[in-house]
Amino acid sequence: MATRMPALSLAAVPGRRKTTVALATEIEKRGFSGIYGPSLGDSLALCEAIAFVTNEITFGTTIMPMYFRQAVDFASTVSFIHEVSGGRFRFGIGVSHAPNLDARGISTGKPLTDTRAFVKELRDVPRVGELPPIVLATLRKKMIQLSEEIAEGMVFANGARSHMEDSLSVVSDQAKASSGFFIGNMIPTCITEDIEAAKAVNRKTLTSYAYLPNYRNYWKEAGYVEEMEGIERALADGDREKVPHYLTDKWLADTTLFGSATQVRDGVEAWFDAGIKTPILVPSSANGGQMVAFEEMLAIW
Repeated sequence: MATRMPALSLAAVPGRRKTTVALATEIEKRGFSGIYGPSLGDSLALCEAIAFVTNEITFGTTIMPMYFRQAVDFASTVSFIHEVSGGRFRFGIGVSHAPNLDARGISTGKPLTDTRAFVKELRDVPRVGELPPIVLATLRKKMIQLSEEIAEGMVFANGARSHMEDSLSVVSDQAKASSGFFIGNMIPTCITEDIEAAKAVNRKTLTSYAYLPNYRNYWKEAGYVEEMEGIERALADGDREKVPHYLTDKWLADTTLFGSATQVRDGVEAWFDAGIKTPILVPSSANGGQMVAFEEMLAIW
């Protein structure tokens, strides 16, 4: 059976931007199914660079916080990337998180209402050319349903694999079967034979997400009530150091990938089988920084 290749998450951090763009060309050569930029840094700038240095690979944002720029500015930029890439670009948008918005003095309305209004405003901008497919950042069912209603796909971040069948139960069979409807999930991934070290890396990656109420509510829905309530007690007591204690091995195995090359590849297959059309691996390493993590990732395929 042919290997189903995942996509990779790629961010261009200061001092390594040219190296990151070069890495995108290597990711394409290795046959990965896509490259997607998180909200770290300017992922639209990275996508524009990727459009010019690659030829076939699909790429996009996962996510671009929709409050950070005016819709007319977004429309001009994303239509340009869509056109020059030959239609390979997907525009993933989302509401981001309260700490990011508060730091910028941004106040918001309700996520569903704001998302609907933003997509309409984006599509109503005149004289920008054709827009790319729009993908909504999602966790829970109302946003999942909205993604099919007004967009061309959805992308989870740190979704629970055991809960994915239930989450996707509100998506039509037609959308599930359509090659044009995107269903992705960003999955923290650490490759090493040292299982405990790998778990520690992923646990550290996800600790900051555990501080966020929307993620805790989603993971409660996925069956991790005891763990999330424990985190809430720790936060109420001002004991943040205790939060990782509640990110149990069972929860970690459900939301991340870690371990040997074989374990990670098998885990990717399990995510495909769970209904995620495009698993997006977010590499971290127990042995170094971002570039080491990508070396480890490229090596196992």
